[in-house]
Amino acid sequence: MEAVITAAGAIHIGVGGWDFDPWRGTFYPEGLAKTKQLEYASSKLTGTEINATYYKLQSPALFERWGQAVPDGFKFALKASRYATNRKNLGDAAESIGRFCAQGFTELGDKLGPILWQLANSKKFNPDEIRDFLALLPARQDGVTLRHAIEPRHESFKDKAFVAMARAASVAIVMAEHETYPQIADLTADFVYARLQTTREDEVTGYAPAELDRWATAARDWADGKSPAGLDYVSDARAETKPRDVFAFVISGAKVRNPLAALALIERTR
Repeated sequence: MEAVITAAGAIHIGVGGWDFDPWRGTFYPEGLAKTKQLEYASSKLTGTEINATYYKLQSPALFERWGQAVPDGFKFALKASRYATNRKNLGDAAESIGRFCAQGFTELGDKLGPILWQLANSKKFNPDEIRDFLALLPARQDGVTLRHAIEPRHESFKDKAFVAMARAASVAIVMAEHETYPQIADLTADFVYARLQTTREDEVTGYAPAELDRWATAARDWADGKSPAGLDYVSDARAETKPRDVFAFVISGAKVRNPLAALALIERTR
């Protein structure tokens, strides 16, 4: 399925990964071979977030195969290595960041989306540490421009100084929709990275229709360069109004419902 291309930015909507047994028969057709799951998922969704890269490095050949299995316009977001993000001092992560970025993910070619740097729940905002960490994120790898998003999961990051330094570094702050993680909807890069994490099993499409309508409207607003109403913002400084690509992933919650939630959002943003 092609990404939604608005007059502004492209909207990519998907889930986390593509191999989850409960999706067989609820999203994947019965009897579909596991080797065909990525191909099938990418025919329905317009992006996916790869979690495997958080746990270990992958091979260039594997990235190349993944890229060849999906249609033009599909994007892979990569969760960065836990060895870079789960540490006492993020400013000491240069070696781990370098190793992660050199593993060969540029073999995805134009299917490469943003890199997600997810911080530990317990990591508190330390301005000097975070400034040092953001400075370590490379702008390019193997001649390819990289886009970075950071996901803080501690309330202390709801700080104007954090928004300002993320904006100065052109790193997106993940817009988290979660029961406990802080929501920081301030736009700080030339793209938006949203993680929707509260699907419910008693809703066939994960979210109620009104909730899906709300997130679809937000996605269109982001693509148009707007800051959607009804979200939590930290900074008084307004973001530049300009078109932005949007990456929205339905993650966690009632995982069995997430593909249908993503499909419902795709339909609403067309």
